[in-house]
Amino acid sequence: MPVLTLLTRAIHTHNAGSDEQLAQGFRWLYAYVRPQLKAISGLLLLSLCGTGIVLLQPWLTKMLIDDGLVAGDYRTLVIVALCMIGAGILGTVLSGVNRFLHTRLSGRILFSLRNDLYRHLQTLSPAFFAQRRTGDLLARMDGDVAEIQRFAVDSLFSAVSAVIGLIGALALLVTLSWKLSLLVVLLIPFEIVWLRWMRKKVEFQTRAMRERATDVSSFLVETLPATKFIQASGQEAAEQKRLGHFSDQYLNQLLSLQVTEFFTQAVPSTLTSITRAAAFLIGGWWVIEGQWQLGSLIAFSTYLGMATGPVNSLLGLYVAVQRMSVSLVRVNELRQHQPEVTDPAEPRSLPEPVAGDITLNNIRFAYPGRSPVLIHTSAHFSAGHKIALSGPSGVGKSTLIDLLQRYADPQDGQIFLDGTNIRDLPLAELRRHVAVVSQDITLFRGSLLENLRYAAPQASDADVMEAAREAQLGEMIAQLPEGLATIMGERGQRLSGGQKQRMAIARALLQQPAVLVLDEATSAVDEETERQVISAIDRLFPHCTRIVISHRRSTLDGADLFFALKDGELTELKSEPEL
Repeated sequence: MPVLTLLTRAIHTHNAGSDEQLAQGFRWLYAYVRPQLKAISGLLLLSLCGTGIVLLQPWLTKMLIDDGLVAGDYRTLVIVALCMIGAGILGTVLSGVNRFLHTRLSGRILFSLRNDLYRHLQTLSPAFFAQRRTGDLLARMDGDVAEIQRFAVDSLFSAVSAVIGLIGALALLVTLSWKLSLLVVLLIPFEIVWLRWMRKKVEFQTRAMRERATDVSSFLVETLPATKFIQASGQEAAEQKRLGHFSDQYLNQLLSLQVTEFFTQAVPSTLTSITRAAAFLIGGWWVIEGQWQLGSLIAFSTYLGMATGPVNSLLGLYVAVQRMSVSLVRVNELRQHQPEVTDPAEPRSLPEPVAGDITLNNIRFAYPGRSPVLIHTSAHFSAGHKIALSGPSGVGKSTLIDLLQRYADPQDGQIFLDGTNIRDLPLAELRRHVAVVSQDITLFRGSLLENLRYAAPQASDADVMEAAREAQLGEMIAQLPEGLATIMGERGQRLSGGQKQRMAIARALLQQPAVLVLDEATSAVDEETERQVISAIDRLFPHCTRIVISHRRSTLDGADLFFALKDGELTELKSEPEL
């Protein structure tokens, strides 16, 4: 694509890797611009018409002065004045239509880019998110994607309009006086030299400003949900001081960027003003000497402004390209992260009904740069049994469950569900049959109904209510002002630990898994609530394979099989473990 090549060259740096990222980023951007080519063509046609009307106005002014006022022809004066009114009305209508269509196109491209990036992030493993600051991800998805969209639509449309206006203005300038038009030609080389010198400064300052903005976003994402803890620790003033520090850094970097961008455009603008003054001096002398008409001088001056205006717009585009290139690289850095696991090329389906029989065959797994967590791990969890899994913290129990749901794949060995290698199963199908209830129950801001059927969106209202009653949420729902339609607070902060656990049970009931994992699910509640939760699970999921992970002996009571994980090896115990 020649356009991509030209744009990449226009923002060329000495870093070959950065160039490649830019090229990839432009291809990604073009993929979402291409479906809008018809809308873009229509807007370009409107822009062409609008620019034509704008270019017509100074020529009408020239005719009004030279052919009407100076010539003393009142009829011509009236006709030209009516033409000016008509052109003004038509220009206003075109401007309104253009603005509406432009906003619609801009929104479509922005949301398409953001949705694509979000969709890509959803394919990445939890390990990726554990290594990234949430504020940084938000800054890239919001600020950087918006900067790319502004370049793709706003800046490029502005540039096209500027080029059309520049060509039209130059043509009319030459028509009025080719000698004075040479002043514009002399101006261009000086501006090009200045822009090339300022390019790297703009790019460096823009990247630094993005990083400072990320610091502020990350701080807010980290501290706002922890306000209660900060208050309990008496650290409000300390956190306010930290925010002030980050804000000062961001403001200083923003001001530095503003100064750099100001000088990038101020010098060419000053040269333009000098050129315009020179045109007035020369053209004015010609009018005084009777060699030129007054209307022509006024029209020439206006067209000169129209010519220098697009030049300044193109100078602004140059700055926008540098800022956009930084955003494009930052977004492409996220897009370059590939998912650790993907759906199989030739997926298989589990035979119905799914029993939940699990076999671990010589599993070995290690996180990058770390010692193996699991070494030659083999075990058989019979369908419908309650399996107790114990072991010290950090030994790899949760890692084993992540492997069972395929958030990562072991370096060696296989995991089978009902005799089928889980690598041959579609991810959605596998995770639908393996439900995990952990200590941290994820709740979203929305209604209780929406939260309960999040993993089973096809469930009817009656099914949700039945599952809620089975999970002993009926009394709580009856006390809520709008029942299931009651809006939950963010992250369910108004719910007790036991209520959250029961919501997780209701979700699992609606999901109807073949395997239910309780990963320290009751560690945050008291023993009485834990007893009720475990009893409800044993009652509601009697034929489900239940894997219970806990440090509490009471949680593991009643298990059919006991396993202990230690030093990377999974060992079956003959009796309950010593905790």
